[in-house]
Amino acid sequence: MASELFNKGLEVRKSVLGKEYVEKSIAGADDFAMAMQEYATEACWGMVWTRPGLPRKTRSLLNIAMITVLNRPHELKLHIKSAFTNGVTKDEIKEVLLQVATYAGVPAGVDGFRLAREAFAEMEAAKK
Repeated sequence: MASELFNKGLEVRKSVLGKEYVEKSIAGADDFAMAMQEYATEACWGMVWTRPGLPRKTRSLLNIAMITVLNRPHELKLHIKSAFTNGVTKDEIKEVLLQVATYAGVPAGVDGFRLAREAFAEMEAAKK
């Protein structure tokens, strides 16, 4: 049975990442992987993303910076694409990636820009 925190997190997660993506992730999780789905939904989305201290747009920009530094390309593209639902613009993503390059290193920034461009191209292709 899902907890109240899971349900709150699931609502935010679907709102930010997209209902189809989230439902596919949860449906595709076996007994082993479901623990991670539950943890991410409750802790990240239910406990943190629902807090009033930062708007979702700021959280998206922070995620882009941190995930770039952590070198997690799949998650970076996902969060770049979903950031637009929180009001983030391409120019803001560009500025965040320049900030990353300055403080975390040019290679991280270069990869971030490359992955952002791939994400933008995938978004454009999906519109067609």
